[in-house]
Amino acid sequence: MIEIPSSAGDMPGYLGVPDSGRGPGLIVIQEWWGIVPHIQSVVDRLADEGFVAIAPDHYRGVTTTEPDEAGKLMLGLQINAVAADLVATADHLERSGLLNSPRVGAMGFCMGGGLALLAPTVSPHIDATVAFYPAVPWPDYHPLWSNYDGRAALIHQCEADIPQTGADIDRYAREINGHGGQATVETYPGTEHAFFNDDRPEVYDAEASALAWRRSLDFLHGRLDGPFGRD
Repeated sequence: MIEIPSSAGDMPGYLGVPDSGRGPGLIVIQEWWGIVPHIQSVVDRLADEGFVAIAPDHYRGVTTTEPDEAGKLMLGLQINAVAADLVATADHLERSGLLNSPRVGAMGFCMGGGLALLAPTVSPHIDATVAFYPAVPWPDYHPLWSNYDGRAALIHQCEADIPQTGADIDRYAREINGHGGQATVETYPGTEHAFFNDDRPEVYDAEASALAWRRSLDFLHGRLDGPFGRD
């Protein structure tokens, strides 16, 4: 774990660095459980794929396996404070000396998916984001979509979520595309919420996860690789 200074209060972060010692920077944003082993494994997998990845701990050391407690922790987050954390993490990556590109990406899951969509609107360093089955339960969640101009989002939507979140995801994609960004929504038939989480066998879908992972890596490498990032 590392320490990330933030105007919302210093926070720990879980860091993964590729064997080369350098790579494009990526912020990994937790599910509502906190920085649990699954999120750490995602960071490690991204490092194996060449990214310098950091998962900032928005809960400041708290984790849970109980849905009721997780819901309280999630709803207790203040969007302004989370935005400050995301800015601080992007700045930390920029100052680390580990990046080979001036641009940073983000990837988030469920709660973190909603925050991943927020990320490019709060930091000038964040060029691209991947949102897995985003959830947005906060009344103060109002991203400044115009900041997506020239930036991109890839949204992975599970079929079971469509009745609850499909309309919102469509609206977010329209907002991004309407403000000069590029939003793509991929839907995975037959999947349940959290289908990427291989620590939850009751919902995990190996085939959909592999496809979403491959799409995510292609998207992020395409946006972030190289000394000049996107064209």
